[in-house]
Amino acid sequence: MYIGVLTVPLGDEPLDDALDYLSGIGVDGVELGVGGWPGEDHVDRSALVADEDAQAALLDSVESRDLQISALATHNNPLHPDEETAAEADTELREAIELADALDVNTVTCFSGLPAGGPNDEVPNWITAPWPTEHADAHDYQWEVAVDYWSDLAAFADDHGVDIAIEMHPNMLVYEPTGMLKLREATNERVGANFDPSHLYWQDISITDAIRFLGEEDAIHHFHAKDTKVYESESRIKGVLDTTSYADTADRSWLFRSIGYGHDEGHWKDVVSTLRMVGYEGALSIEHEDALTSSKEGLEKAVDVLSRAVFETQPGDAYWAE
Repeated sequence: MYIGVLTVPLGDEPLDDALDYLSGIGVDGVELGVGGWPGEDHVDRSALVADEDAQAALLDSVESRDLQISALATHNNPLHPDEETAAEADTELREAIELADALDVNTVTCFSGLPAGGPNDEVPNWITAPWPTEHADAHDYQWEVAVDYWSDLAAFADDHGVDIAIEMHPNMLVYEPTGMLKLREATNERVGANFDPSHLYWQDISITDAIRFLGEEDAIHHFHAKDTKVYESESRIKGVLDTTSYADTADRSWLFRSIGYGHDEGHWKDVVSTLRMVGYEGALSIEHEDALTSSKEGLEKAVDVLSRAVFETQPGDAYWAE
């Protein structure tokens, strides 16, 4: 297991400068945005996918700093009812998979997407309850759309030897672990989780239990190191389904926080230990979205906590049990 960073917060500086900075603060890997909401400030996906020289130059920039690429990120909505929007997201995903294959990167991180509630609707619809019953019908329709799309994309990913790591995210069809396994079981084992605990904390999901649940099926392909703090003075009044702007920090029921500011170091050591128990040895890719501090300070504080949580060696024989 090693510490990585999703480089999006450093998108205003050249990639080489970002890599120098990350190497200097003790990071071992990078997750590079190549489309969708992460953008492509550091990697021009459509240009690189057909340019072997540019691919080699990117790998040299990363590897010369003793870093590795944990994943390519393109979070978007390929199930969007607007055909043009969905087609753009699909192109981003497929080109990201092709580029990952060319770069010998094992994983592409993304969202499941979210369809409309019916074939004639114009906007995506996040269904959170089965009643009134038209909501249950809409949810069934959404899963039909999703399974049809993701079955084809999962086969495409398998052809390229690339895992698809879906971030469980509210306002997407897959937002919690049982939905994650449902989509995996309906497609193939290339489909798994980009396990981001920040979206599960405020849903009151136990992170270590969820890791065990998905880990038993080898369904964790990537991990986002990102914290969340629930502010009970607000949540006791309005709950956690909070549409208050992220910028209105004092009025929200919860906020994304830097590692250690939502849950203490002991919790993160437990998370790392549980990941090791289920066999995950990939990146802990820090995603900074803390509105209360700068990107670099948030990243550095996260690296500080995780550096004490990550094991640097493999376990030896349990000699005390012999």
